[in-house]
Amino acid sequence: MKIGFFCLVLLSMAAGAWGEDLDLKDSWTFNLYFENDLFAESDQDYTNGIKLSWVSPDLQSYIADPRLPDWVRRVNKRLTFFHKSAEGLQRNLVISIGQSMYTPEDLHRSDLIKDDRPYAGWLYMGFGFHSKTEDQLDSVEMHIGVVGPASFAHEAQNFVHELRGFEKFQGWDNQLRNEPGIAAVYEHKDKFLLKNYRRGFGTDAITHFGGSLGNVATYLNLGIETRMGWNIPGDFGTSAIRPGGDNSAPGSRWDPRLSGKSAWGLHAFVSVDGRAAARDIFLDGNTYKDSHRIGKEPLVADAAAGVSLIYKRIKLSYAQIFRTKEFRGQKEGHSYGSLSFSYIY
Repeated sequence: MKIGFFCLVLLSMAAGAWGEDLDLKDSWTFNLYFENDLFAESDQDYTNGIKLSWVSPDLQSYIADPRLPDWVRRVNKRLTFFHKSAEGLQRNLVISIGQSMYTPEDLHRSDLIKDDRPYAGWLYMGFGFHSKTEDQLDSVEMHIGVVGPASFAHEAQNFVHELRGFEKFQGWDNQLRNEPGIAAVYEHKDKFLLKNYRRGFGTDAITHFGGSLGNVATYLNLGIETRMGWNIPGDFGTSAIRPGGDNSAPGSRWDPRLSGKSAWGLHAFVSVDGRAAARDIFLDGNTYKDSHRIGKEPLVADAAAGVSLIYKRIKLSYAQIFRTKEFRGQKEGHSYGSLSFSYIY
């Protein structure tokens, strides 16, 4: 019921906003992600995440293109190291903001729970540079934000729990201390057509590999997603909230969402992502200050299964994610739901 109501709200937001065809070179993509473990009837570990992102049209230049706001072009001048340019590439800029929160299992205890994960929040903004063809995508991103009370994770959780009539967590005084956070991320994706899906039934596979470097997270990752269904979009799949995961912008001119006609599609997907982590601030604790910390598992994997609906300019997706144990002493793995809404305009 919760998912269905949210889907209806998102669909109504975009009602009546379509009509004529869109050009791949002029189309912005807005993405909204909402994740919560209430979809798995729990309230612990990675307990909530929200992210908004905007993917630009195909750009001639990250610095001089007039379709970008002036302040964005000024920022891009300082990030030229991340710009990639070559003939035949479609270039897109991704701007994102988000917040994530983490809690231990026992919400009633106000003392430091030494054998469970720390309370933590992460508030961030990201700039990403995408270079892609129809079957390859390279993403380079820089995320800058803050961990600790300045992330307002405590206040955000209290607000939602008061609104919903849920009990509040009592141990936020033990959360990680304020620390500026930075993460430089790279990810490469390859798309393999298992059956032509430009029209009607199709299936494909999308592999990825990459990594992150920074005080928030340092890791190497790789994985794969497979999709099967009707009128699969010409993008690079559906990801949960993670760096390098803004895949839903069209990468092909035949994407059904670019048509002003009554385009629709429906497909199922499954994916896996494995990470070898050298650092995770949400388990290792603050970098330069004393804080709560717990021994992390060096290898963590996520498996996801979900469904995506395409209707005109909208892509609406839901996935259930299953994560292996992240730290020593954790009783079992964790599961949460990921709902994403993508709109092309």
